[in-house]
Amino acid sequence: MSSPLVSVIIVNWNGKDYLPACLDSLLEQSCKDFETIVVDNGSCDGSLELLQDYYPWVRVVPLSNNTGFASGNNAGFAVSRGNYLVTLNNDTRVESAWLAELIAPAEAQPDVGMVASRSCSWDEPDLIDSLGVSICCDGMSRGRHRRSHFSELSPGKNEEILFPSACAALYRREMIEQIGFFDDDFFAYCEDTDLGLRGRIAGWRAVLACDAVVYHRYSRSGGEFSPFKLYLVERNHYWVALKSYPLRMLLALPYWTFVRYLVQARMVLSSKGAGAQFRSDPLALVKALARGVLDALLGLPSLLRKRRAVMATRTLTSEDMRLLLKRYSISYPELLDAG
Repeated sequence: MSSPLVSVIIVNWNGKDYLPACLDSLLEQSCKDFETIVVDNGSCDGSLELLQDYYPWVRVVPLSNNTGFASGNNAGFAVSRGNYLVTLNNDTRVESAWLAELIAPAEAQPDVGMVASRSCSWDEPDLIDSLGVSICCDGMSRGRHRRSHFSELSPGKNEEILFPSACAALYRREMIEQIGFFDDDFFAYCEDTDLGLRGRIAGWRAVLACDAVVYHRYSRSGGEFSPFKLYLVERNHYWVALKSYPLRMLLALPYWTFVRYLVQARMVLSSKGAGAQFRSDPLALVKALARGVLDALLGLPSLLRKRRAVMATRTLTSEDMRLLLKRYSISYPELLDAG
């Protein structure tokens, strides 16, 4: 049995209401040379029965509990056969040319290890969710051009980006076999930042497939802002920096963290942007923030070992990496403005 060109991996957790639109749109793809793998993270909403009854062509990997987005994708990777791995959120639908457009730049350029989709709002198709990802000085990241209108932008068809959002991204198997896939310890959030930076450090390029269009119901499957989400983001972005940032930038990490907290405090007091979300349960959110910092520090011994492994694959110098991060940087007000 010949291997497919692409393995599309969808991690699902209680996403029965979202899966049909996602999977039905995959059936309409102009490119047919792919397999679909759904990793079910211990759903209890009838997702497995839905897949069995209506989508027998999907390979299902049932897990007994919720292992998170990172480990879920790794479970899908373990059974995948494609030359390219495509991660796709369950709360999406894709246009019929999406997969063909996503593959094209990787097929044409062997040094391209990652390709981003044009991710748009499900409800407002002209509103951008991400065109790749932008990053802050402390490892916090956000979808590039998020909440901009595509009709007002002029991106190149396959312009270079820092790395893609794993909501709908392509990764070359050769790159994954070299640097590894997602870090299981992240559970969810920032795991694509970690993977993307590891790929760039190893010398792989990342580009945008501007005509690979996906529509995303932002945070529907993963949940809206919550103490647990805040905890994971706070912990994981430090891990991103500790694994991949140049030493010069790591030394400045306490300063940039202090600056971010000042911006967040100002937004909380004015109820603007992401700061307005702190009004719901401020004590629980502050505790989550503190716990994230503490657990990031407790993970230092493991993170230093992981950093050595990352640097063993390095082809970019520290200065090249610093300039790359600067090129795709985003300010804290921009990061926090729209939540």
